Amino acid sequence: MVTDKAIYDLVIIGAGPIGLACAIDAQKHGLNYLVLEKGCLVNSIFHFPTNLIFFSTPDLLEIGGIPFIISAEKPTRTDLLKYYRIAAEHYGLNIHLFEKVAAIRGKAGDFTISTDRPESYRTRNIVIATGQYDHPNMMNIPGEDLEKVSHYYTEAHPFYKKKVAVIGGKNSAVETSLDLLKYGAEVTLIHRGNDFGKSVKYWILPNIENRIKKGKMRALFNTVVQEIRENSIVIQNGTGSVQELENDFVFALTGYNPDTEFLQKLGVELGEMYRPAHNEETLETNVPGIYVAGVITVGSEGSKVFIENSRDHGAKIVRNIANGSKN
Repeated sequence: MVTDKAIYDLVIIGAGPIGLACAIDAQKHGLNYLVLEKGCLVNSIFHFPTNLIFFSTPDLLEIGGIPFIISAEKPTRTDLLKYYRIAAEHYGLNIHLFEKVAAIRGKAGDFTISTDRPESYRTRNIVIATGQYDHPNMMNIPGEDLEKVSHYYTEAHPFYKKKVAVIGGKNSAVETSLDLLKYGAEVTLIHRGNDFGKSVKYWILPNIENRIKKGKMRALFNTVVQEIRENSIVIQNGTGSVQELENDFVFALTGYNPDTEFLQKLGVELGEMYRPAHNEETLETNVPGIYVAGVITVGSEGSKVFIENSRDHGAKIVRNIANGSKN
């Protein structure tokens, strides 16, 4: 059933920082809006590692003109969760949490959105701000579905004295490896590349290189995991040599992708690196009335878009919608 007879000016899918920024901009312009989020508020940040410290300074993470003030130079995960709760509460944002979008039908001016609840909602426009953190890049190898395998890392304590393999060579893999080592895990870092490359934060790189040099951590470069077993993993190096290693847990930190299936069902065209077709100035996709915001705008190249360089997306979208409603 349709929840109410009113039709929203826009429904925003995703209550991450950029989805919240879009909602704030919509509210400031007097638009009737709704935010739908399948998890909790800023769900992706909630699932980041417990002890994560962000690279950005607080001022670059602000939305809605609300100051982000902390005593430290860089904010923690806990700082951000608190800040975005304050922002949502300050503006009294219209957000439905733990309500997943199931289907969308209709066209610009009159879309109907069905969710996993009995309700459905009519809206003139849709903003997709779902990010990409919910969709890890799968390795598609035997054993990847075992309970001991995870594509997300939270904290180190459960892995004390355990043999842990970390797959990947970017920031998340490096930071996870260092955190696990700090809390007493026996860490093996496995990376298909020759080295860490330029993507690892400059202040972290010497730390992990020093740990590897001193033999505190094993690093296997030019190596891929072929199979994951209950008590071991099977690896192959660049020379073709195959080896089986004892193993208790695996963190496959191989990156993430946007929900391309969802975009394609809506008729959004995808280009290179799964980049959705959209107007750079208005962020409207090739499907009239459907917009993209935040990291999803660059497809799988998520390292190019952060909160600080996409928090203006809401203003662009709302300005276009507001201008269109006046015509």
